[in-house]
Amino acid sequence: MAPPVVDREYLKEIDKARRDLRALISSRNCAPIMLRLAWHDAGTYDAKTKTGGPNGSIRNEEEYTHGANSGLKKAVDFCDEVKSKHPRITYADLYQLAGVVAVEVTGGPTVDFTPGRKDSKISPREGRLPDAKRGATHLRDIFYRMGLSDKDIVALSGAHTLGRAHPERSGFDGPWTQEPLKFDNSYFIELLKGESEGLLKLPSDTALLDDAEFRKFVELYAKDEEAFFRDYAESHKKLSELGFTSSSSKIIAKDSTVLAQGAVGVAVCAAVVILGYLYEARKRM
Repeated sequence: MAPPVVDREYLKEIDKARRDLRALISSRNCAPIMLRLAWHDAGTYDAKTKTGGPNGSIRNEEEYTHGANSGLKKAVDFCDEVKSKHPRITYADLYQLAGVVAVEVTGGPTVDFTPGRKDSKISPREGRLPDAKRGATHLRDIFYRMGLSDKDIVALSGAHTLGRAHPERSGFDGPWTQEPLKFDNSYFIELLKGESEGLLKLPSDTALLDDAEFRKFVELYAKDEEAFFRDYAESHKKLSELGFTSSSSKIIAKDSTVLAQGAVGVAVCAAVVILGYLYEARKRM
Protein backbone atom coordinates (compact mmCIF):
# COMPACT_ATOMS: atom_id res chain seq x y z
CA MET A 1 0.00 0.00 0.00
CA ALA A 2 1.11 3.57 -0.69
CA PRO A 3 2.11 5.79 2.24
CA PRO A 4 -0.35 8.51 3.23
CA VAL A 5 0.07 12.09 2.06
CA VAL A 6 1.03 13.88 5.27
CA ASP A 7 -0.31 17.33 4.48
CA ARG A 8 -1.85 19.89 6.80
CA GLU A 9 -5.22 18.17 6.75
CA TYR A 10 -3.65 14.83 7.68
CA LEU A 11 -1.84 16.47 10.59
CA LYS A 12 -5.13 17.97 11.76
CA GLU A 13 -6.70 14.50 11.72
CA ILE A 14 -3.78 13.17 13.74
CA ASP A 15 -4.38 15.87 16.38
CA LYS A 16 -8.09 15.03 16.51
CA ALA A 17 -7.36 11.31 16.76
CA ARG A 18 -4.90 11.99 19.57
CA ARG A 19 -7.65 13.74 21.53
CA ASP A 20 -10.09 10.91 20.87
CA LEU A 21 -7.52 8.33 21.95
CA ARG A 22 -6.78 10.26 25.11
CA ALA A 23 -10.46 10.29 26.04
CA LEU A 24 -10.99 6.62 25.16
CA ILE A 25 -7.91 5.37 27.02
CA SER A 26 -8.68 7.46 30.09
CA SER A 27 -12.34 6.43 30.28
CA ARG A 28 -11.71 2.72 29.76
CA ASN A 29 -8.41 2.35 31.61
CA CYS A 30 -7.04 0.53 28.59
CA ALA A 31 -3.57 2.09 28.38
CA PRO A 32 -1.71 -1.21 28.94
CA ILE A 33 -3.40 -3.10 26.12
CA MET A 34 -3.13 -0.14 23.73
CA LEU A 35 0.60 0.09 24.41
CA ARG A 36 0.91 -3.65 23.89
CA LEU A 37 -0.88 -3.36 20.55
CA ALA A 38 1.55 -0.69 19.35
CA TRP A 39 4.55 -2.71 20.47
CA HIS A 40 3.40 -5.97 18.95
CA ASP A 41 2.66 -4.34 15.62
CA ALA A 42 6.16 -2.80 15.56
CA GLY A 43 8.09 -5.62 17.23
CA THR A 44 7.97 -7.99 14.25
CA TYR A 45 10.50 -5.92 12.31
CA ASP A 46 13.47 -7.65 10.70
CA ALA A 47 16.22 -5.18 9.81
CA LYS A 48 17.87 -7.59 7.35
CA THR A 49 14.82 -8.49 5.28
CA LYS A 50 13.06 -5.14 5.85
CA THR A 51 9.84 -7.00 6.68
CA GLY A 52 7.33 -6.65 9.50
CA GLY A 53 7.33 -3.59 11.73
CA PRO A 54 4.78 -0.86 12.47
CA ASN A 55 2.60 -1.27 9.39
CA GLY A 56 -0.83 -2.05 10.84
CA SER A 57 -0.74 -5.71 9.81
CA ILE A 58 -1.70 -6.79 13.33
CA ARG A 59 -5.31 -5.99 12.38
CA ASN A 60 -5.26 -9.12 10.20
CA GLU A 61 -6.90 -12.13 11.83
CA GLU A 62 -3.91 -14.20 10.75
CA GLU A 63 -1.70 -12.06 13.00
CA TYR A 64 -3.83 -11.06 15.97
CA THR A 65 -4.50 -14.76 16.55
CA HIS A 66 -0.79 -15.48 17.01
CA GLY A 67 -0.16 -16.81 20.50
CA ALA A 68 1.86 -13.76 21.55
CA ASN A 69 -1.00 -11.49 20.47
CA SER A 70 -3.69 -13.21 22.50
CA GLY A 71 -6.27 -10.67 23.67
CA LEU A 72 -5.17 -7.89 21.33
CA LYS A 73 -8.31 -8.08 19.19
CA LYS A 74 -9.88 -5.97 21.93
CA ALA A 75 -7.33 -3.20 21.35
CA VAL A 76 -7.80 -3.47 17.57
CA ASP A 77 -11.54 -2.92 18.13
CA PHE A 78 -10.90 0.09 20.37
CA CYS A 79 -8.76 1.63 17.65
CA ASP A 80 -11.45 0.91 15.08
CA GLU A 81 -13.74 3.25 17.01
CA VAL A 82 -11.25 6.07 16.48
CA LYS A 83 -10.49 4.99 12.91
CA SER A 84 -14.18 5.31 12.01
CA LYS A 85 -14.01 9.01 12.92
CA HIS A 86 -10.73 9.59 11.12
CA PRO A 87 -10.69 7.17 8.16
CA ARG A 88 -7.85 8.95 6.38
CA ILE A 89 -5.34 8.00 9.09
CA THR A 90 -3.55 4.73 8.40
CA TYR A 91 -3.90 1.85 10.83
CA ALA A 92 -0.11 1.88 11.17
CA ASP A 93 -0.10 5.50 12.35
CA LEU A 94 -3.16 5.00 14.54
CA TYR A 95 -1.72 2.03 16.44
CA GLN A 96 1.57 3.80 17.13
CA LEU A 97 -0.22 6.99 18.13
CA ALA A 98 -2.30 4.92 20.57
CA GLY A 99 0.90 3.63 22.17
CA VAL A 100 2.31 7.13 22.53
CA VAL A 101 -0.92 8.42 24.09
CA ALA A 102 -1.12 5.41 26.44
CA VAL A 103 2.25 6.33 27.92
CA GLU A 104 1.40 10.02 28.24
CA VAL A 105 -2.02 9.68 29.91
CA THR A 106 -0.58 7.38 32.59
CA GLY A 107 2.10 9.88 33.59
CA GLY A 108 4.95 8.74 31.39
CA PRO A 109 7.24 10.78 29.15
CA THR A 110 6.18 12.53 25.98
CA VAL A 111 7.21 10.34 23.06
CA ASP A 112 7.80 12.19 19.81
CA PHE A 113 5.38 11.03 17.12
CA THR A 114 5.93 11.45 13.39
CA PRO A 115 3.07 10.33 11.10
CA GLY A 116 3.29 8.84 7.62
CA ARG A 117 3.46 5.05 8.07
CA LYS A 118 1.90 3.00 5.31
CA ASP A 119 -0.40 0.06 5.92
CA SER A 120 0.30 -3.53 4.95
CA LYS A 121 -1.91 -6.58 4.77
CA ILE A 122 1.08 -8.93 4.76
CA SER A 123 1.58 -10.50 8.18
CA PRO A 124 4.96 -11.87 9.25
CA ARG A 125 5.31 -15.46 10.36
CA GLU A 126 4.61 -16.24 14.00
CA GLY A 127 7.56 -16.26 16.39
CA ARG A 128 9.12 -12.83 15.91
CA LEU A 129 8.03 -11.39 19.27
CA PRO A 130 9.82 -11.92 22.61
CA ASP A 131 9.02 -15.04 24.63
CA ALA A 132 8.59 -14.17 28.34
CA LYS A 133 9.76 -17.66 29.35
CA ARG A 134 13.26 -17.14 27.96
CA GLY A 135 16.35 -15.21 28.99
CA ALA A 136 19.01 -12.72 27.93
CA THR A 137 20.26 -14.51 24.80
CA HIS A 138 16.74 -14.72 23.43
CA LEU A 139 16.05 -11.06 24.21
CA ARG A 140 19.14 -10.01 22.31
CA ASP A 141 18.28 -12.26 19.38
CA ILE A 142 14.84 -10.63 19.10
CA PHE A 143 15.80 -7.00 19.67
CA TYR A 144 19.08 -7.07 17.74
CA ARG A 145 17.10 -8.46 14.78
CA MET A 146 15.09 -5.25 14.88
CA GLY A 147 18.24 -3.15 15.06
CA LEU A 148 17.83 -2.19 18.73
CA SER A 149 20.42 -2.14 21.53
CA ASP A 150 20.88 -3.42 25.08
CA LYS A 151 19.80 -0.03 26.42
CA ASP A 152 16.66 -0.21 24.29
CA ILE A 153 15.88 -3.70 25.65
CA VAL A 154 16.01 -2.55 29.27
CA ALA A 155 14.32 0.82 28.74
CA LEU A 156 11.45 -0.76 26.82
CA SER A 157 11.10 -3.51 29.44
CA GLY A 158 10.32 -0.72 31.88
CA ALA A 159 6.92 -0.33 30.25
CA HIS A 160 5.90 -3.38 32.29
CA THR A 161 5.22 -0.75 34.92
CA LEU A 162 1.83 -0.69 33.14
CA GLY A 163 -0.66 -3.53 33.14
CA ARG A 164 -0.66 -7.12 34.27
CA ALA A 165 -0.33 -10.58 32.82
CA HIS A 166 -3.50 -12.59 32.23
CA PRO A 167 -3.37 -16.39 32.52
CA GLU A 168 -5.73 -16.93 29.59
CA ARG A 169 -3.36 -14.91 27.37
CA SER A 170 0.16 -15.71 28.55
CA GLY A 171 -0.15 -18.39 31.19
CA PHE A 172 1.07 -15.90 33.81
CA ASP A 173 -1.00 -13.90 36.26
CA GLY A 174 -0.51 -10.63 38.11
CA PRO A 175 0.90 -7.10 37.80
CA TRP A 176 4.57 -6.13 37.85
CA THR A 177 4.02 -3.10 40.11
CA GLN A 178 1.73 -1.88 42.87
CA GLU A 179 0.12 0.72 40.58
CA PRO A 180 -0.33 -0.92 37.17
CA LEU A 181 -2.03 2.13 35.63
CA LYS A 182 0.81 4.52 36.49
CA PHE A 183 3.85 4.91 34.25
CA ASP A 184 6.95 5.39 36.39
CA ASN A 185 10.22 3.63 37.24
CA SER A 186 8.69 1.27 39.83
CA TYR A 187 9.22 -1.77 37.56
CA PHE A 188 12.97 -1.45 38.13
CA ILE A 189 12.62 -0.73 41.82
CA GLU A 190 10.49 -3.84 42.31
CA LEU A 191 12.87 -5.89 40.17
CA LEU A 192 15.80 -5.06 42.45
CA LYS A 193 13.77 -5.87 45.57
CA GLY A 194 13.49 -9.49 44.56
CA GLU A 195 10.36 -11.53 45.11
CA SER A 196 7.36 -9.51 46.30
CA GLU A 197 4.03 -11.05 47.22
CA GLY A 198 1.44 -10.51 44.54
CA LEU A 199 3.87 -9.07 41.99
CA LEU A 200 5.05 -10.80 38.84
CA LYS A 201 8.60 -11.47 37.73
CA LEU A 202 8.96 -13.39 34.48
CA PRO A 203 12.10 -15.15 33.30
CA SER A 204 12.57 -12.33 30.79
CA ASP A 205 12.42 -9.86 33.71
CA THR A 206 14.96 -11.60 35.94
CA ALA A 207 17.24 -11.93 32.90
CA LEU A 208 17.75 -8.18 33.19
CA LEU A 209 19.34 -8.75 36.60
CA ASP A 210 21.39 -11.80 35.70
CA ASP A 211 23.11 -10.14 32.75
CA ALA A 212 25.74 -7.57 33.77
CA GLU A 213 25.19 -5.28 30.77
CA PHE A 214 21.43 -5.22 31.31
CA ARG A 215 21.72 -4.85 35.09
CA LYS A 216 23.63 -1.57 34.93
CA PHE A 217 20.65 0.03 33.19
CA VAL A 218 18.20 -1.54 35.67
CA GLU A 219 20.15 0.00 38.56
CA LEU A 220 20.36 3.38 36.81
CA TYR A 221 16.65 3.53 36.07
CA ALA A 222 15.68 2.39 39.56
CA LYS A 223 17.47 5.35 41.13
CA ASP A 224 16.93 7.92 38.38
CA GLU A 225 13.42 8.14 36.94
CA GLU A 226 14.40 11.10 34.77
CA ALA A 227 17.08 9.00 33.06
CA PHE A 228 14.56 6.22 32.52
CA PHE A 229 11.98 8.58 31.02
CA ARG A 230 14.59 10.10 28.70
CA ASP A 231 15.87 6.75 27.46
CA TYR A 232 12.41 5.23 27.28
CA ALA A 233 11.06 8.04 25.09
CA GLU A 234 14.03 7.61 22.75
CA SER A 235 13.70 3.81 22.58
CA HIS A 236 9.93 3.91 22.15
CA LYS A 237 10.31 6.30 19.23
CA LYS A 238 12.90 4.01 17.62
CA LEU A 239 10.61 0.99 18.02
CA SER A 240 7.64 2.87 16.58
CA GLU A 241 9.62 3.92 13.50
CA LEU A 242 11.36 0.66 12.57
CA GLY A 243 11.53 0.48 8.79
CA PHE A 244 9.77 3.82 8.50
CA THR A 245 11.18 6.84 6.69
CA SER A 246 9.24 10.01 7.34
CA SER A 247 8.17 12.23 4.46
CA SER A 248 6.65 14.90 6.67
CA SER A 249 9.89 16.88 6.80
CA LYS A 250 9.70 17.29 3.04
CA ILE A 251 6.11 18.45 3.30
CA ILE A 252 6.99 20.92 6.05
CA ALA A 253 9.89 22.18 3.94
CA LYS A 254 7.57 22.52 0.96
CA ASP A 255 5.04 24.46 3.01
CA SER A 256 7.82 26.68 4.33
CA THR A 257 9.01 27.34 0.79
CA VAL A 258 5.51 28.30 -0.28
CA LEU A 259 5.19 30.62 2.70
CA ALA A 260 8.59 32.13 2.01
CA GLN A 261 7.74 32.67 -1.63
CA GLY A 262 4.46 34.27 -0.57
CA ALA A 263 6.28 36.59 1.81
CA VAL A 264 8.71 37.61 -0.92
CA GLY A 265 5.78 38.31 -3.23
CA VAL A 266 4.14 40.54 -0.63
CA ALA A 267 7.41 42.40 -0.04
CA VAL A 268 7.89 43.00 -3.77
CA CYS A 269 4.34 44.29 -4.14
CA ALA A 270 4.83 46.60 -1.16
CA ALA A 271 8.05 47.96 -2.63
CA VAL A 272 6.37 48.67 -5.96
CA VAL A 273 3.55 50.55 -4.20
CA ILE A 274 6.03 52.62 -2.17
CA LEU A 275 8.15 53.50 -5.20
CA GLY A 276 5.04 54.47 -7.13
CA TYR A 277 3.95 56.71 -4.29
CA LEU A 278 7.37 58.42 -4.10
CA TYR A 279 7.38 58.91 -7.87
CA GLU A 280 3.98 60.59 -7.80
CA ALA A 281 5.02 62.74 -4.85
CA ARG A 282 8.12 64.00 -6.69
CA LYS A 283 6.04 64.84 -9.78
CA ARG A 284 3.87 67.13 -7.64
CA MET A 285 6.86 69.02 -6.21
